[in-house]
Amino acid sequence: MANENGSSRQDQSLHFDFDAYSPPQIAERVENAGVAKTAQTFRQTFTLSMLAGAFIAFGALFYTLVLTDSNLGFGLSRLVGGAAFSLGLILVVIGGAELFTGNSLLVMAWADRKVSTAQILKNWTIVYIGNFIGALLVAALVILSGVFGLNGGGVGETATGIAVAKLDLSLSEAFFRGVLCNALVCLAVWLCFAARSVTDKILAILFPISAFVGLGFEHSVANMYALPVAMMSDGLAWNISGLVQNLIVVTAGNIVGGGGLVALVYWLIYRADRP
Repeated sequence: MANENGSSRQDQSLHFDFDAYSPPQIAERVENAGVAKTAQTFRQTFTLSMLAGAFIAFGALFYTLVLTDSNLGFGLSRLVGGAAFSLGLILVVIGGAELFTGNSLLVMAWADRKVSTAQILKNWTIVYIGNFIGALLVAALVILSGVFGLNGGGVGETATGIAVAKLDLSLSEAFFRGVLCNALVCLAVWLCFAARSVTDKILAILFPISAFVGLGFEHSVANMYALPVAMMSDGLAWNISGLVQNLIVVTAGNIVGGGGLVALVYWLIYRADRP
């Protein structure tokens, strides 16, 4: 039945809230999500983590393609490449997957004693292994597909150059680039918890991820793809010790950046002093 203004009671009852969630609400949502993640079954967590590794590998492959023979200049090339790499986290967040670097935010639920140390370490271990397997599977498929032969082999040469640059970093450089990387990644995920639509989430991801990629910071899951794929392509000699060393140092930096500089800081601000 329509009212005197011609609109139905049902129309009047509809309410659309386009405002972003406030920072205190984001903190609560992140904490609740952390609790939910640790409650998933092994099958769910492991399968979703393989997907995340594959998604990040797709983003890294897209970045490699975009960077090949770019004539935009150093800064603009890396900006566009970073936007291309954003594909990976967009797939993770919108499609649903478990990413080790993003799961550094579980530290918030841990700090609030909603999850135990054993639970968070179990989640990180399963997700890390699953991410690695997913990234390796995509790396193998990339080699089998012949994608590195595009542009007269230029894409493969770019992939090799990326891997060489990563292995040439000193331990301190790799660590601190890992810290800075995951601060931005976790801030991107944090902003996604403020979003109410798919469009909001994509925009929230785009700039932090473009920044970390453009600035040359180090992401452990991206490296799970970038280093092995260059070795599989014979563009880079097999260097297992270099791969393991890079992943250990970058992973430690990622935990500090995401778990310490984002999750713990926001926990102190919004959750620590609650009655």
